[in-house]
Formats: sequence, structure tokens, C-alpha cells
Amino acid sequence: MKRVQVLVTRLDPDLPMPDYAKAGDAGADLRARIDLTIRPGERALVPTGLAIALPSGYAAFVHPRSGLALRHGLAMVNAPGTIDSGFRGELQVILINHGQEALEISRGDRIAQLVIQRVENAEFVEVTQLPGAARGGDGFGSTGQK
Repeated sequence: MKRVQVLVTRLDPDLPMPDYAKAGDAGADLRARIDLTIRPGERALVPTGLAIALPSGYAAFVHPRSGLALRHGLAMVNAPGTIDSGFRGELQVILINHGQEALEISRGDRIAQLVIQRVENAEFVEVTQLPGAARGGDGFGSTGQK
């Protein structure tokens, strides 16, 4: 598997580097830099203690962890969060508690996954009419309707 080099600065040297739980995983674990409690319905901006430099032509996408979503109703408000190659600040995750109970997050807990992907920049060309397509303008569940 080809690997892209991502430069990482640990803003909190006591936290581990992002890592993949298993060989072949798409997402590397991101951890909380702080202890916090997120009550039902509340949102929180959670710092990870990491800053990265992506090569041009790449972006990072922060995804929620499925186990936390299933067990606790923990989700990300803006999933996936997009990190552009020019961003150099601390990676932070906007979490929301959709569960019924307060959720305790401890420093070092895995809270999200970071997926690195190659991206293309588009050239936007204005036209007066788009070419036809089988789907047309149908959307919002239209493929599941009879």
C-alpha cells in the first residue's frame, strides 16, 4: 500500500501520534487532549493536541467513530470535517451527544478518525444548460421510490 507522508506536530507530547488500529484501516485514531463532559443535546469543540501539514493535492477528513455513535449517541456536527492542505492549526473535533446520558470524555480517549485522501481542484465552467442524465434533477431519496 502506498503511503503519503503527513507531517505532524504534537502540541501535547504526552499524547500518541495518530495511528491505525488495524492494518488496512482507512482512518487513524484522533484522541481528546482534555477531559470533558458532554450532556445530552450539547456540543463541544474538542482539541486533539495535533497539527498537521498535508501535501498539496491532499485533504484530511475527520469522521466519527461508529462504536461511540452506537453505544453513546456521540456524533460529529459537521461530519466529515474537512482539513485543507494549507491549514496548520490544531485539529479539533465538534462532537454532539445525541444520547440520553451525559458522556464523560477523558484525555487520551479516541474520539474520531482521520482519513487522508487525494483531492482534485475543479475548474467551474458556467453554462446556460447542463447536459442530460438518466437521473436528471431527482434527488432526496428518489432512487428508492417506486
